[in-house]
Amino acid sequence: MQSYGVNELRKMFLKFFESKGHLAMKSFSLVPHNDKSLLLINSGMAPLKPYFTGQEIPPRRRVTTCQKCIRTGDIENVGKTARHGTFFEMLGNFSFGDYFKTEAIHWSWEFLTEVVGIDPDRLYPSIYEDDDEAFKIWNEEMGIPAERIFRFGKEDNFWEHGSGPCGPCSEIYYDRGEKYGCGKPGCTVGCDCDRYMEIWNNVFSQFNNDGHGNYTDLIQKNIDTGMGLERLACVVQDVDSMFDIDTIKALRDHVCRLADKSYGIDHETDVSLRVVTDHVRSVTFMISDGILPSNSGRGYVLRRLLRRACRHGKLLGIDGAFLVDLANTVIEGSKDGYPELEEKKEFIFNVIAKEEANFNKTIDQGLSILADMEAEMEKRGEKVLSGEDAFRLYDTYGFPIDLTSEILEEKGLTYDEEGFKKAQEEQKKKSEGSFGVHSMSGKDASVYDELDSTLETEFVGYDNLSYEAKVTALTTETEVVDALSDGEKGTIVVDKTPFYGTMGGQEGDAGVIRTADGEFTVETTIHLAGTKLGHIGYVSKGMIKIGDQVTLEVDAQKRALTERNHSATHLLQKALREVLGAHVEQAGSSVNEDRLRFDFTHFSALSQEELKQVEAIVNEKIMAGLPVVCKNMPIEEARKTGAQALFGEKYGDVVRVVNMGDFSIEFCGGTHVKNTGEIMALKIVSESGISAGVRRIEALTSKGLLKYYDKLEESLKEAAALVKATPDHLVEKISHTLAENKSLHSEVESLKSKMAKESMGDVTEQVEEVKGVKVLALKVDGADMNGLRDLGDQLKEKLGEGVVVLASGADGKVSLMATATDGAIKQGAHAGNLVKAIAGCVGGGGGGRPNMAQAGGKNPAGIDEALAKVKEVLEGQLK
Repeated sequence: MQSYGVNELRKMFLKFFESKGHLAMKSFSLVPHNDKSLLLINSGMAPLKPYFTGQEIPPRRRVTTCQKCIRTGDIENVGKTARHGTFFEMLGNFSFGDYFKTEAIHWSWEFLTEVVGIDPDRLYPSIYEDDDEAFKIWNEEMGIPAERIFRFGKEDNFWEHGSGPCGPCSEIYYDRGEKYGCGKPGCTVGCDCDRYMEIWNNVFSQFNNDGHGNYTDLIQKNIDTGMGLERLACVVQDVDSMFDIDTIKALRDHVCRLADKSYGIDHETDVSLRVVTDHVRSVTFMISDGILPSNSGRGYVLRRLLRRACRHGKLLGIDGAFLVDLANTVIEGSKDGYPELEEKKEFIFNVIAKEEANFNKTIDQGLSILADMEAEMEKRGEKVLSGEDAFRLYDTYGFPIDLTSEILEEKGLTYDEEGFKKAQEEQKKKSEGSFGVHSMSGKDASVYDELDSTLETEFVGYDNLSYEAKVTALTTETEVVDALSDGEKGTIVVDKTPFYGTMGGQEGDAGVIRTADGEFTVETTIHLAGTKLGHIGYVSKGMIKIGDQVTLEVDAQKRALTERNHSATHLLQKALREVLGAHVEQAGSSVNEDRLRFDFTHFSALSQEELKQVEAIVNEKIMAGLPVVCKNMPIEEARKTGAQALFGEKYGDVVRVVNMGDFSIEFCGGTHVKNTGEIMALKIVSESGISAGVRRIEALTSKGLLKYYDKLEESLKEAAALVKATPDHLVEKISHTLAENKSLHSEVESLKSKMAKESMGDVTEQVEEVKGVKVLALKVDGADMNGLRDLGDQLKEKLGEGVVVLASGADGKVSLMATATDGAIKQGAHAGNLVKAIAGCVGGGGGGRPNMAQAGGKNPAGIDEALAKVKEVLEGQLK
C-alpha cells in the first residue's frame, strides 16, 4: 500500500466521488447556520441537515465534502490518550433520495481497495443485526465471506437522533495487526483494543422515528457517509495515532523543538505535547471562521482550548509567547485544503497573540495562589478545595475553573463543585449553546416549515423596483392557507420578486403587492428555507389568493436610503483597514434607511484622531464619486482580485463582487448605489466595544445625517437662547459665564465660612481635654463639606495641638469632618477611625486618614449624639 499525505487523501476522496456524479462542496464554517442544536459543527452531515429533512433543495442530489469539525465533549481526555482530539476532518459522500445501499457499499470498497490500495484481506464490514439487505450486498455482490461480515446491535450500528430520519449502519474495519491487539483469545472486530479500527461508516437513512419508537419507511431514502480523514491517514501511513500522521506530526515536532523535548519517552510530557498540538489546530481553525474569545458559548470553548494550550506549554518549559508560531505551522500544513487560513492569517495571529498575552498575565499569579491553597489543604489534611476558594481564583484572578480542576486532579485532589456554583450565583453558564432542540433540523418549529420545499423565488431586484409575478404560497402567522383577506396578517411567496430579503446586514425591503382587487402592505421581506423569499405584512384591501397575478412595488425611497448606508459600510471597512491594519474584519453589520451599524475586529478603543482619519477617508471617497460596479464571477477568479469575504459565509461557485472604484472590493449580495457620490457624506456618531476583540461603529449618511444636523442645530439655538447669545458666540459666552460663576462661588464659600465662624462666636470656651489632648466638637449651621474642611483647618490652627470634629445638617443630609494635629496623632488619635465610630449616629458611614477624615449621613437628629460620643471614642484611642 502506497503512503499518502493528508492533503493527498483529501483530494483523492473528493475527486473519486466527483467521478461518481457528486458535487464537491467546500467545508462549511465551524459556526452552525440557523441550527440551535449545536454550538459548533461536529460532524460531516451536520451542515447538510436541511437537505436531509427536505427543508431545502440540495444543489445536487449527490454531494461530497471534507468538513472541518470540533468536538469538545471529552476535552479532559485530550492528551491523556493518543485517540482523543478536538479538531478533525470528516470525509463524506451523501445521497439525497438518489442512490442507496448498493452504490454506497460498492463505492466505499472501491475507494479503499482500488484508489487508496488497502489490502482487502485486512478489511472487515459490519452491518446492523437485522439488515439482511446490506448482508446480501456484502456477501453476494462484493464476495465477502459470511464469517467476515459482523452483525452488531442497535447501540453500535443504528443511527438516530431523537425523532426524524434514522437507519442502520454498515461500517468497515481495518485490521492494524497483532502489535495493536490486546492478545486475548478471540480478539476480533468489535473488541475494545486498538487492533480493529473503524475507518468508514455508511449510514442508510431509510426510516422515520416518530419519537416514540415507531418506525416507518421514508419515501426519500438517503446516504450519509462519515470517514475521519485522520483515521484513514493513520492506516495509509501505518502510524500509531493521529499525532503521527504527516501534517499533525509536523506540528507536534514543532512543539517538541520549542520545548526541547522528545515525543514517546515520558507519559506526562507526551500528554502536554498532544494537548498543545491538538488545541492549536482547533483555535487556528475556529478563529479563521470568525470565532473570538469570550466568556460564553463557542467563544468560551475557544478561550478554554487556548488557555489549556498555554498552560501545557508552560508545563513543557516553553518560555514566553509561542502559540502564534505554532499557528503558522497549522496554516502551512492545511492551507491547501482550506485557503481561508492563509487569507485570514494576520487576523488569526493577532487574536491568538492578544489572548495569550492576557492569559499569561493571570496564569502565573493564579498558579502561585493555587499552590498556597494546596499547601493549606495539606496542612489540614484536606483533599477538596472549597468552592469559595475555587471561585475566588476564578473571579478575582481570572483563573479558569477547568484549569483549577485539572491541576488538582493531577495531584489526586478535587474541588467543591456545588460550592463553586453557589458562590458563582447568577453568573452565566460557561458553555451555553445547546438549546434543548431535539429535532433533527435543530430549528424551532415554524409555519414556514409546512411550505413546499420545491418552491423557489427568483430575486430580480438589482435592476427592478416593480415587477409582475404569481403568488405561489400564502401563510397566516400559524398556518399555510389558500387566501388572505382584508386585515389579515401573513406572508406572501411569489415566483419572482424585486424585494430584497434581509441578509448580510441589509434590512429587507418594504412596499406594496397589488392585485386587480386586493392590496398587501409589505412591512419587511425575509429569506425562507431554500431560495424562497417571504413578504411579511397585512392585507390592506380586498383579498390575495394562491395563483393571483400581482404587481410588486418596492418602497423606492427606503431602498435608496438603505443602499446609501450599505455602500458606506464597504467604504468604512476599507478605511478602517487602512487606519488600523489588515487584522480588521467585518464581524457583523446592520443597515436600514435611518443609519448604519458596523461591527469589526479590533482590540482597543479608537482614539479621536483615528476616528477622524477613518471619517476623512470615507468622505474623500464619497466626494470622489467612485463608480460602483457589481459583477458575478467564478469564486476563484473573485479571490484573485483580492475581494474581501465575510467570516463564516458560505459562497457558491459564482459570487457577486462589488467594486467601488479601485478603493474597495468585496463579495456582497446586497443592493448598492451606482456612484459613491449618492451617499452624500458620512458622520460617525459613536464607537464602542461590544465584546472581547469586537468594536462597533454607528454612523449616519444622506437623509439620516441631515436630520442629525437639523436636530443638532436646533439644540444649539436653544442653548444659545438660554444664555442670551447667538450660536456663533455661544462658546465665548459659556466660557465667560463659567469664569464668572467660579469667581462668585469662591466668594460665596468665603462668606459662608466667615459667617459660620462668626455665628459660633468664641469657641475656646468649648474646648475640652481628653488625657491631655485638646478636643473641640461643634455643630455648624449651613456649611457644606468644603466649608467644614476650611473651618476645621482654621480651628486646628487656633487650637495649636488637638482634635477638631465638626458636624452640619441640612435638607435631611449630614456632613461630618474630623481633623487631628501631628501631636495628637502621636498620642494615638486617628481622625478616620473617629469619624467611622460616630457616623452611625447620623445613619451613615465614612472614614479617612489619621490626620483628616469625613463622613455623610441621613439623620440630622443624631448630630448631638454623634458629637457627644467624640470624647468617649477619642479616650479609647489615646495612650
